[in-house]
Amino acid sequence: MKPRHKKMAVIVLSVSALAVAVALVLNAFQSNLVFFFSPSQVAAKEAPIGKSFRIGGLVEEGSVQRGGGDGTTIKFAITDTAQVIQVAYTGILPDLFKEGKGVVAQGKIADDGVFYADEVLAKHDENYMPPEAADALEQATKARNVSFAQ
Repeated sequence: MKPRHKKMAVIVLSVSALAVAVALVLNAFQSNLVFFFSPSQVAAKEAPIGKSFRIGGLVEEGSVQRGGGDGTTIKFAITDTAQVIQVAYTGILPDLFKEGKGVVAQGKIADDGVFYADEVLAKHDENYMPPEAADALEQATKARNVSFAQ
């Protein structure tokens, strides 16, 4: 083989190896990517059905229901003050989980409109709320105030 052909073969192999590495990294990134949606976005059917995502807002007052014989199945509602989404979770809730407090749940929404959470996160103090949840609550409050003014 001529030196020119050897050089070309090395370049082609290097570019191929780089392309494979990039494809593997992007695939891993895509499978771990989880989007955040507000209850208003979920109610407007902007959230993907059958794919995992996060939903955040406030736990609606009077909505927490404990079911099942083991006491670990909990149903509650998350609201952004404009829309309400029902959530079902099986597991142990965080100690700071309370009605009227901020929460973020990760899971999937089913065809019946219920969000089945795999993980529930509660805010850790009075001053903290995930930026996405705070923005969603602010947007919903503004939209509700505009609709009342009309």
